Amino acid sequence: MALDKPYLDIPGTTIFDAEQARRGYHLNQFCMSLMKAENRERFKADERAYLDEWAMSEEQKQAVLARDLNRCIQLGGNIYFLAKIGATDGRSFQYMAATMTGMTQEEYLQMMLAGGRSIEGNRFVGEDGDAQAHRQPQGRKR
Repeated sequence: MALDKPYLDIPGTTIFDAEQARRGYHLNQFCMSLMKAENRERFKADERAYLDEWAMSEEQKQAVLARDLNRCIQLGGNIYFLAKIGATDGRSFQYMAATMTGMTQEEYLQMMLAGGRSIEGNRFVGEDGDAQAHRQPQGRKR
């Protein structure tokens, strides 16, 4: 029996639920391994060889190699674990978030200082402005 997941209709959003946690277990464990200096050095010396030590899917490994964080999240990665990759690369969390939005770090900073992304187009799939702004789908609480 499939679980009801009313949050699946949020545009551009992957919710880290139990299914995603199972899917990304090895990817997230790899990320956590980067907390140890010796593992960071091994990873930086030969990324592919280090990734091949983990029972990750080829798709997950390719996403890590490409530093495609959005794809990593789709494949079960948790952003708090994925931040270890950014730290290993000497990148800030702000830089990582900017790359995930397709913005420069400065553009991302300015957007956040201005109050964040507009809610327009980011409510629910199929929702259009004020006509449905107060709709509460069955089973969803706001």
